[in-house]
Amino acid sequence: MTAQSVMPSITLPCHFSIFHSVPPARHGVTTNTYTPMARPLPGLIEVANGAGKTSVFFYNWEPLRDLSRPEQLHFAYYRNNNLRIDGDDITADETVRYLETAKTTRPDDLPSFLFVYFGTVDTFGHGFGWMSDNYLRQLERVDACFGRVMAALPDDAHVLMHSDHGGHERSHGTDAPEDMNIPWMIAGPRIKRNHAIAAPISLLDTAPTLATLLNLKPHLQWEGRCPKEIFENSEIAR
Repeated sequence: MTAQSVMPSITLPCHFSIFHSVPPARHGVTTNTYTPMARPLPGLIEVANGAGKTSVFFYNWEPLRDLSRPEQLHFAYYRNNNLRIDGDDITADETVRYLETAKTTRPDDLPSFLFVYFGTVDTFGHGFGWMSDNYLRQLERVDACFGRVMAALPDDAHVLMHSDHGGHERSHGTDAPEDMNIPWMIAGPRIKRNHAIAAPISLLDTAPTLATLLNLKPHLQWEGRCPKEIFENSEIAR
């Protein structure tokens, strides 16, 4: 519950750090406007695609379309609804529909990696204030959306859930603890149960962790690492 975001703790820079395992000073995205990297670095999606793995995105904030390069995704769903109270419900419904269809009639469409982004919690933070009553009620709603997606996943799926940043009053982007502290939770067949991670965790650790779970070798320039203590079997973690 005390994992760390990156500076600036803003949505697009944070997500580039999530997917590329380097800080904004390296990937160069420092605002919510996409900037191509001066020194291109493969992210998780490119590494996965290069190894024959498929990736699927469901999201409701359009700038996230730039997290991977063209022709790297197997499927993507976007709808501009993060300002609606039920926006994440729609994203969850479409994610569940896709998973159920793939499991029953199109098994080749089941992805190696599924990314689901729920954007309304951030919207409610800006609109009503982080930790306000309206914010917490929306968080409960999004928690139910997350539960529906969890229930639709294959039984052997691993799930990593975290935020990109926190917030204070009606904003974020600073190095204040309210903005930088985030939850980072992982579960699945290879993961220890009821284990509190002792090692420090940041957004840079997400891509290496997911790569490990996908049996991929993290890119040499990634700066994060997979916390090996999370695994039930130390041999699996190597």
